[in-house]
Amino acid sequence: MTQPSKSLREVVGLGNELPKLGDSIVVMIDFQNTYRTGVMALEGAEEALAAGARLLERARAAGAPVVHVLNDGGEGTPYDIRAEIGAISDEVAPAEGEAVVVKGFPNSFHETNLGDVLTGLDAAPGSGKNLIIAGFMTHMCVNYTTQGAFNLGYSPTVVAEATATRNLTAPDGSVVPAAALQSAALTTITDLFGTVAPTVDALRA
Repeated sequence: MTQPSKSLREVVGLGNELPKLGDSIVVMIDFQNTYRTGVMALEGAEEALAAGARLLERARAAGAPVVHVLNDGGEGTPYDIRAEIGAISDEVAPAEGEAVVVKGFPNSFHETNLGDVLTGLDAAPGSGKNLIIAGFMTHMCVNYTTQGAFNLGYSPTVVAEATATRNLTAPDGSVVPAAALQSAALTTITDLFGTVAPTVDALRA
């Protein structure tokens, strides 16, 4: 059996310890109705949404700030935030006082005020602050936001069970199952950009 290589995190001396919720900011990405039905429905979306709701409940109980991010694709699209299809799902709806950031790119930091929002929560870029990330889709906005956070000097952690994705066609025409795509995306993250908590319960309060 082929042995795995050392991760880049190991090579450069970064740790793999999971953060405490109370020492973190939780970033909820694109938990929109978009992904529950229709053309963009994800495999495991309902289970991931339920995990996201548990994460949100625990974060609030621990006093961790929460930031909600949603994608605006424009009127008439599955990402229309002015319509029910593009709204944040009720199970994880923002509470009063929780920031909401609207984005148009997979990286939630790109051309948004997310950095300013985090700075207002005493977590400026370069601070090394723990960001706990969950949402949709694992291989896309979760992946690229985690990379963006790492590049800006944050310490991101993704909660695996609170993410989901979909089957996609590979360049050779074969189908990549959602589970395989999710595993590959999370592995890419753990190679360098952050840590991955398999479940909500894996995070310490």
